[in-house]
Order: sequence, then C-alpha cells, then structure tokens
Amino acid sequence: MKRVISALVLIPLVVWLVLASPQWAFLTALAAISVISFYEFDAIAAKQGLQPAGLLGSAAGLLLLLTPEPALPLLVAIAIVFMALRLRLDDLTQWLPSTGASILGLVYIFGAWRCAIGLREIASPWGPGPHWLMIALLVSWAGDTAAFYVGRSIGKHKLAPVVSPGKTWEGALGSVCGGMLAAGLYAHFLIPSAPLAFVLAVAAAANIAGQFGDLCESAFKRGASVKDSGSSLPGHGGWLDRVDSSLFSIPVVYGILKLTLYF
Repeated sequence: MKRVISALVLIPLVVWLVLASPQWAFLTALAAISVISFYEFDAIAAKQGLQPAGLLGSAAGLLLLLTPEPALPLLVAIAIVFMALRLRLDDLTQWLPSTGASILGLVYIFGAWRCAIGLREIASPWGPGPHWLMIALLVSWAGDTAAFYVGRSIGKHKLAPVVSPGKTWEGALGSVCGGMLAAGLYAHFLIPSAPLAFVLAVAAAANIAGQFGDLCESAFKRGASVKDSGSSLPGHGGWLDRVDSSLFSIPVVYGILKLTLYF
C-alpha cells in the first residue's frame, strides 16, 4: 500500500515537472534528487570501506549538473581535485578505489541528470524534448511493472543470479515489450509526428539500458550487504532505488536523439 500511495503522489508530480513546469522548478527538483541519490550512493560506498565524498562530492556534482557547457573540462578538473585530496589517506591501498568510486558516483548520478536537462531542451524534428524525456522515464516504469508480472507468472531462467536472484530472462523480455508498448502508445497520442519504428527502437534501447542500470545498482547494494539504498521513499526504499533505471535510460535516449540531428 505504501508503494502505491508513493506512486500516486510522485507520478503526477514528475509528469508536471517534465512536461509543464518552469525551468527553475525542473532544475531544483533535479538538483534535490541528485544530491539525495548521491548521498545514498556515498553511504553504500562507505559500507564497502571506501572513503565517502561527503559534502564536497555533492557540491562538485551540482557544479557538474548546472554549469553551462562545455562540461568536460569541469569534469576533468573535479577528477583532478579528488585525486589530489585523496593523497591524504593513511591507507593508500584505498586511494584508487575510493577516488574511482567518488568520480563514478558523480558521473553516474549528476551526469545522467545533466542528460535529462539536455533531453528536455533538445529540438528534435520528431517531437519536443519534454515528450522524449517522458518516454525515457516511461519505458522504465512500464518495463518494471511488466517484468514483475511476467517474471512472477512464467519466469524460469535466471538473468543474473549473483546480482539479483529474482530476475529472469522472461521478465527481462517482458520488460522490453512493456516499455515498447507504453512508448508506442504515448507517441501515438502525444507526438504523432515521430515514426513508430523509431519510437519502438528508442524504447527498446532505453529499456535494455534501464535494466542494466537496475542490475548495477543491485550490484552496489549486494557488495555492501544492504537491501535498499535508503528509506526516504515509503514502499520504494531510497531515491536511488527508484531512479536507478532512469539513470541509464535517459542518457541513451538523449544520445540517440543527438545523433539523429547529425544525419
């Protein structure tokens, strides 16, 4: 019940933020979700004995999220700063894994949401950017639901037994089909100018990427022997648990649409 109530509150809010909110509200929400998700990631890293990035990591992530292009020099500068600061570690066997984990968390979380900003603003000949950002989210939402019911009904072959024992190949295929169906229906009614074949191809790629995102977050947690990334979302665990698929699906949709503008 808690999961359903949380979804009923969050889904309309997310739809408004993506499709109708002013830019300041959209950026504020992304910044808040990014910081919370990074805090949860940092806590998981700390449980594995790594040096957490702390407030410095969140500050660096917000710079990466909100600084105008080009972002690559900033990312390189952030990496250099973290490498230099971690020289103070007493146990230098932790220098590389701790520094690498912090930089990975920044790119993984803040970098993905930066792609969401770019995707919302993109001028695609096949529909406004906000609708494509909505599709990038929708394929994960619908895919998760389809995977649950298909996997529970007919799932027999384990997808990744070490990382996530409950997932099956049948559920994964159901997730792809569910994501494609949801994206196709969405595009039919809201961006009819987009070719159906293109929409379905993007949806399939985004859904598959999202499933990898879910597995990667499961690997983080399993390595730290924790069930959820946090407890701030009733019925869902933490924010990172809720957005793990989207952190992979959004950059894929953004990358595909950016590539189409060059051809």
